[in-house]
Amino acid sequence: MDIKILGTGCKKCNTLTNNVKEAISETTVEASIEKVEDMKDIMGYGVMSTPAVVIDGKVVSTGRVLSVDEVKKLIKE
Repeated sequence: MDIKILGTGCKKCNTLTNNVKEAISETTVEASIEKVEDMKDIMGYGVMSTPAVVIDGKVVSTGRVLSVDEVKKLIKE
């Protein structure tokens, strides 16, 4: 599984990144996590509101910080 966190490095983006890392560590899912901070790359996903989460190329969340439990639900789908 390939997970990308889209955001410019703000507090919300960092919190989301930490929540994603914690969710992965609490499950058996194997995933790579990448932070994408370049605005051109972020806009390439069609995202206008950060932070955002992209799983395997699909935008699954924009504009909010997901909780650890919300991330777990997304990665189990």
